[in-house]
Amino acid sequence: MTQGVRAGTRRRTAPRSTRPSLRLERALLREGHSVLVGMDEVGRGALAGPVSVGVVAIDATIRSAPQGVKDSKLLSQQVRERLAPRIRAWALDWGVGHAWPEEIDAIGIMSALRLAGQRALAQLEVSPDLVVLDGNHDWLTDPARDGLLALADPAAPPQVPVRTLIKADLTCSSVAAASVLAKVTRDDHMIAIAPEHPAYSWQLNKGYAAPEHQEALRTLGPCAHHRRSWNITGTNTSDRDMTVPHEAREMNPA
Repeated sequence: MTQGVRAGTRRRTAPRSTRPSLRLERALLREGHSVLVGMDEVGRGALAGPVSVGVVAIDATIRSAPQGVKDSKLLSQQVRERLAPRIRAWALDWGVGHAWPEEIDAIGIMSALRLAGQRALAQLEVSPDLVVLDGNHDWLTDPARDGLLALADPAAPPQVPVRTLIKADLTCSSVAAASVLAKVTRDDHMIAIAPEHPAYSWQLNKGYAAPEHQEALRTLGPCAHHRRSWNITGTNTSDRDMTVPHEAREMNPA
């Protein structure tokens, strides 16, 4: 006879795993989607450099993500760099798109996110039929081309439907993997251009509002790689200049 639980004791359940998985993606595939794309952005709150969007495509043939994949903000730089080639080999397809500082200045950060996302999707050799997007706001879908408005430009490529999910980078492997690729690619770019303007220490802060970066901005002012439409030095009060948008205060770790 199987030994029962002793009186006075409580049955313990294993804690639910906090690691991302493909549970949501597989459920969506069972609903009839053929190719899904996880999408995430990095650099939205940076003061310099591009905003970058990573995409990772999967289908029903893709097995569990490489061990250790999670939201890029929870990983060290060394771990992200080790994971990136494994993610590229694992994914059905992948891409990273950028919108550059002059584009952010010209069209605003939210439209720049859309542009970077569109550029990332354009790199794919597969055709996704759904995007899983981290957050609660669909910044990828162009409202000027949504619904009946899309009929105004029949030559434009169709927009991919979007499913937003808060904290998708913590729960969905495809989105977490996309965040890692975007972070590694953007960090590599910031490290590469750091010697052009060493005072800003971009090799350390990746363009975010770290103390050494802000001090250099107060001393030297912005350069061509900065988002010059933002009042990032805190001193420009002319009517044509914006204050730092709220997104810039939501700083990811460098």
